[in-house]
Amino acid sequence: MTEDVPIRVMVVDDHPMWRDAVERDLQDAGFDVVGVAATGQEAIARFPAARPQVLVLDLQIPGPTGVEVTAEVLTHDPSARVLILSASGEQADVLAAVKAGATGYLVKSASRAELLDAVRRVAAGDTVFTPGLAGLVLGEFRRMAEGPDEAEEQLTPRETEILKMVAKGMSYKQIADRLVISHRTVQNHVQNTLRKLQMHNRVQLTRWAIAQGLDDDDGDGDEGA
Repeated sequence: MTEDVPIRVMVVDDHPMWRDAVERDLQDAGFDVVGVAATGQEAIARFPAARPQVLVLDLQIPGPTGVEVTAEVLTHDPSARVLILSASGEQADVLAAVKAGATGYLVKSASRAELLDAVRRVAAGDTVFTPGLAGLVLGEFRRMAEGPDEAEEQLTPRETEILKMVAKGMSYKQIADRLVISHRTVQNHVQNTLRKLQMHNRVQLTRWAIAQGLDDDDGDGDEGA
């Protein structure tokens, strides 16, 4: 993502004042708001023409629900990112959204700065959760884990090390700083890992890593990049 190309965002919320406030905050911060919607049906109908990179989506909207919208738009465009912005921090809502493919989940008590940062990070491929929710999601996917996957053995020590950090929700920049390598090197390792595991995006990769319990390990290996 180049700095001079604004991130394309679509906002979906059935409360006009809240939707307008989020749209205004995004526009003021330099994002390109390419569409808004008040219902799930509107969101699904407008999504293909709007082509947002990030969908900022409320869960409690007139049907289809936010969870159903998430699954539908990602089927249409797997490269899109969905950031849930909801009043609910309930476990069932968070897990349903993540299982549908949401890349991030913020509660509406988040600050303007937290929202803008979350949109930027989600657009870059990071997973973002309101503090306190990340552990919930990690724990649930760990419980869902089946046996270890043979595919893990295809990875190099460095790829496995980076994958462990991805599973913990670390951004590419944080991983690069931790390992003293470049941001692009981190991206290259992640792309190689995606190819080896036959996955298409970081959301799938994170789910797989969590399912294998890789987020349990500190992954502080000293292998070279």
